[in-house]
Amino acid sequence: MYYTQCLLPIVLAIAFWALYHYWHDRHLPEPAGHLLLAMLLGAGAFYLGLFMYVALGYVGLRYDAFLLAETSLPGLLAYAVLVIGPVEELAKLIPFLLVVLRFREFDEPVDGIIYASFIALGFSAVENYYLLPYLDGLEAWGRAFAGPALHIVFASIWGYYIGRAFLCRKTPWRVALWAFALSALVHGLYDFVVLGLAPRALPIAAAIIVSIWIWRLKRIRDLHALPPGRCPDFES
Repeated sequence: MYYTQCLLPIVLAIAFWALYHYWHDRHLPEPAGHLLLAMLLGAGAFYLGLFMYVALGYVGLRYDAFLLAETSLPGLLAYAVLVIGPVEELAKLIPFLLVVLRFREFDEPVDGIIYASFIALGFSAVENYYLLPYLDGLEAWGRAFAGPALHIVFASIWGYYIGRAFLCRKTPWRVALWAFALSALVHGLYDFVVLGLAPRALPIAAAIIVSIWIWRLKRIRDLHALPPGRCPDFES
């Protein structure tokens, strides 16, 4: 019963999104072992994020987002933008900067999106492992497939800009700061809308995700059109 309700949706969702991104990386595909490692790093990133939340609790900065949604929308907005978004995006970004950028095969700007997506996939898989037992039926299956898409969308923002800077021989750490801030802000705003303004504002949350996904698809298409090793000259 537990396998059908929880593990099966997680496994199928991982397989679906992994194959989806592997297909989109068909131009100069990354080694499968590196993609698997990125996913495992993402799984570890979940626990890194959990450690950050626990550490915030020791200094009195950990709050119940669902309670804030019922009692203080300004408080929820501040918590989502200044804590939830930054903690979860930083947890995913750290292994990307410390490990993935050292891969010799990281040789085209689209690799930033691909590896960031696999890290996000691993992060979401562990998150779903803890969340799905509390959901039933279609809710569990919906969360299993939607959860990775959300984390992939947010991580793709910093993955794209850092990957592009890295290939163009710019300092990736400087780009990482503002790309991380942008991703954390969008992540936090999305969580605020979903937790604090739903259900009436769910179309806004959906519009945020769809807009970034369309932007992401366009970036992947543009990057695949470049010759290998070419530094992209577009700025968006």
